Amino acid sequence: MSGDLSDYRKEIDRIDDEILRLLNERSKSVIEIGRLKKQQDSGANLHTPAREAAIIERLVQQNSGPFPSDAIRPVYREIMSASLSLEGPQKVAYLGPRATFTHMACMQKFGSSAQYIPVNSIKDVFNEVERGRANFGVVPIENTTEGVVNHTLDMFIDSNLLI
Repeated sequence: MSGDLSDYRKEIDRIDDEILRLLNERSKSVIEIGRLKKQQDSGANLHTPAREAAIIERLVQQNSGPFPSDAIRPVYREIMSASLSLEGPQKVAYLGPRATFTHMACMQKFGSSAQYIPVNSIKDVFNEVERGRANFGVVPIENTTEGVVNHTLDMFIDSNLLI
């Protein structure tokens, strides 16, 4: 490339167009995987955190730069969040309100394409998931004021839900 700013911008536009094409190609595969999962097991959970973690770890290991490895996680968290949303909204109940540590943990784990449901108590988070109004729940296990949140641990003993 000659070093002309407009040439570099055109190259970035071309690359961005290719990234978009590849994201849509990836989405088609995601939709097909979701269809197969539903076909094989109607109660199948489309969200597979272990698979997502393995994908991200593989990409971080493969990264030769200059794209920062630390940026791969949030970029792919959003790609995966958007991919999950193709199968329907991923509803996540959390101990609200917005902008709390619990809400931030939700965003970090599930990305911006999930639908977040703030509730008033830890018990309400469990209830939302148990009743099927949320696919997932996020509750504090520890906090700065009381250390281990015993109420959360008690709820896990009384519930069939898993961490």
